[in-house]
Amino acid sequence: MDRILYLDCKSGISGDMTVGALLDLGADSHVLLDVLKSIKADGFDIVITKINKGKFECTDFDVVLDKEHDGHDHDMEYLYGHLHHHDETGHEHHHEHHHEHNHRGIKEINAIIDNTVMTSNAKEIAKHIFDVLAKAESKAHEVPVEEVHFHEVGAIDSIVDIIAIAVCLDNLEISDVIVERLYDGKGTVRCQHGILPVPVPAVKNIVDDNGLELEIIDVQGELVTPTGAATVAAIRTSDKLPKDFKIEKTGYGNGKRDYGLDGVVKAMIIQNNS
Repeated sequence: MDRILYLDCKSGISGDMTVGALLDLGADSHVLLDVLKSIKADGFDIVITKINKGKFECTDFDVVLDKEHDGHDHDMEYLYGHLHHHDETGHEHHHEHHHEHNHRGIKEINAIIDNTVMTSNAKEIAKHIFDVLAKAESKAHEVPVEEVHFHEVGAIDSIVDIIAIAVCLDNLEISDVIVERLYDGKGTVRCQHGILPVPVPAVKNIVDDNGLELEIIDVQGELVTPTGAATVAAIRTSDKLPKDFKIEKTGYGNGKRDYGLDGVVKAMIIQNNS
């Protein structure tokens, strides 16, 4: 039977929110952490926690870079503790030490993906998401795709997020993905390219080039990240829910920015009865 995933992006969508939602739906964290352990890149920790957000209990997926360790708040209940070392507080972390330059091109990113212990299907999904991103960045910066050097996208947290999304989708055996529309805010956001208008150019390019519906809502801030938009563009197979369906399971992925919205991506596995 086909497994259909529905993503509700009313509070926006980012890479980490998507991973959190898929873990919350039941993607196997052991499988995920085994793959993340095999990534040949800079040192990072993976912190997966259950968070209560009032009406939602959701999963938070956090990629903590080495340089951020000191400032990170680890005073949380840990959901998954395997494959980690213990720090002095008794909490457990997954930790990798590899160092290389942060600004990577698509060739370097594909090599990182090829060298992990992912299934071939998961590798294909991850590469497709990066391909969408590379095209959007290439258009935004007016350089050929092979010359795009990802800054934010090539940073290890984005690479981990995208690989994690691919692994979780593969693990859940998702065959179809429904996303009706994306919702973004307005105003400006500061990033490594300076201060950009929201939606940022890469997101606008992804939306325009992949026929996505984007609704601007009255919120100051970036709700849709380039990774979030590229993920939807790469994995979406439909923009309409079936007329009659049954919800098998619901999961929520935590967003770390507070815009006064629910701040979660809601994900459902549904069965088409129509």
